Parts: sequence; C-alpha cells; structure tokens
Amino acid sequence: MNIRSLLSTNFDPTLIRFLTLGVRLVLLLVAAFLLLRMIRLLSDRLNRVLRGFTHSPERQKRAQTLSQIVRVVASTALFIITAMFLLEEVGVNIAPLLAAAGIGGLAIGFGAQNLVRDVITGFFLLLEDQIRIGDVVKVGDKSGLVERLSLRVLTLRDFDGSVHMIPNGTITTVTNLTKDFSYAVLNIGISYGTDVDAAIAILTDVGADLRQDPQFSPDLLDNLEIVGIDDFADTYVKLTLRLKTVPSKQWRVSRELRKRIKKAFDLHGIQMRENVSFARTQPDLEQKDGSDQAQTLTRRESKDP
Repeated sequence: MNIRSLLSTNFDPTLIRFLTLGVRLVLLLVAAFLLLRMIRLLSDRLNRVLRGFTHSPERQKRAQTLSQIVRVVASTALFIITAMFLLEEVGVNIAPLLAAAGIGGLAIGFGAQNLVRDVITGFFLLLEDQIRIGDVVKVGDKSGLVERLSLRVLTLRDFDGSVHMIPNGTITTVTNLTKDFSYAVLNIGISYGTDVDAAIAILTDVGADLRQDPQFSPDLLDNLEIVGIDDFADTYVKLTLRLKTVPSKQWRVSRELRKRIKKAFDLHGIQMRENVSFARTQPDLEQKDGSDQAQTLTRRESKDP
C-alpha cells in the first residue's frame, strides 16, 4: 500500500510531503539509536572478554581503555553517516560536502602525520599489553613509573618526581622493568683471602632468612640464586646473585638484602674487599717525598755561593 496515494485523497500535497519526510527522519533516527545501543553492548562485551577471569587492576584498566576507544570510534563514524543521510533526506546535496571533506581530510592528514602515528602506536601499545599503568619502564633515556597511557602520550614520573611526557610515535624501544616478575640482582665483592664456599654458604643463609621473614616473603617468588664468581677485580672477587620478586618489589628487596649481607659478613669477619689503605696513602707519600726533595734542593741552592 502506498502511503502517499492513500493520503493524497484527503490531505494537501505539501503536508503529505512533510509527513513523509518526518516519518523517514524518525525511522532514520530510531535506526541510528538502535545501532548506537548495539555499539555500546559490543564494547561492553569486548571489555569483559579482554578482562577475562582475572581481577588485576592493570588488566581492567587496559580492557576499559580499549573498549572505550572502540566505542568512541564506532560512535563517531555512526554519527557522521547518520548526519549525511539526514542532510540528504532534507534535500541538501552532500556531494560538495564530501568533496570538501575529502580535501580537508587530505590537508589535515598531511599536517597531522605525527598525531596519526602517535594514535596508532598508542593503540597497539594498549592492544598488545606492552605497558600498563603502574609499570616501571625505560623509554630511550627516560625512565619512571607509568602514571597515564593514552592514545597519544605516555606519562612517566621519575624517582625525583619529574614528569616525562613522551609522544607515542617517538617510542621505538620499551624496557618494562616490572612485567610479570622482576629480579633483584646484586654484585657482592669479597677479598681474595676469603673462603668463597664459606661466603656462598653465608649468602645462602641470608637468602633463606629473608624468605622466612613475613615482611618480605610475600614479595619473593623463589629462593636466592647465587650465580657464582663473575669477575676478578683489583681488590675483590665479585659474586653475582639474584632473587626473583613480584613486579616493582626488586628495589625494596635489594636494599634489605644488602643490609643483611653486610651484617652477616661483619659477624663472620669477612672483608668485602682487600685492604686499600696503602693505595690511598701512596699519593700522600709521593707528595711528601716530592716536598722533601724540593726542600733538599733549596738547602743546596742556599749553600752554593
């Protein structure tokens, strides 16, 4: 049944045209509203899939960020398409608008290449879970705690409180120091006269005591691993050891481990390097010898006629 022919017998043609246009616009808006609701449902579904079955705050933030990005992009595209259909329905020729938009988009694309690169890089940083909020990372010569990660900028806070804002497009290499787990790595020097096996036994006991400490046991994931003799220096033998920790706890564990090693070595009379007093006083002796020689020459010169 043709609505226009049905209404033409009783209504004015102009009124019929407006009613038909109104019905089309309403149907178009209703379809756009339903599509918008579908986009929101799909983004929520994507959020649940990305979160999985874990309750990690970092993973939840990543999932929320990605789902929000998908929702914003899809909603923007839907808004533009709906606006174009509405303009066409009211009789506006959208061909010149499309041509102008194409030229303008091309000009903006040339002028905003860095911005597009930042956005694409930021999207893949989030998608591949390379960086999460709360991680400690190194990016080039900058390092710090990740405070914010958007599609355009990575924000790091350094140990001294400095904030580094790095555009995502400039990131080429990322070193994540707190990804899944960390290692507290220490290089301990002992004197050449020390029994290495005894020192290793003491270090093993220190690691076991630290593992039993309720204040530090939640931060430790494995026993202390003593790699062995790593180098022969001038005044000491270098032992390398490491301890697996939960992410971002390696610095706290390292400080406590150094303190306990120092106390244990002092208790067992182990020197951490050879006696270097002679090396330190030797320049003074040379300077003293030089001053004595100068005084001798002065006396000789004064005695000469």
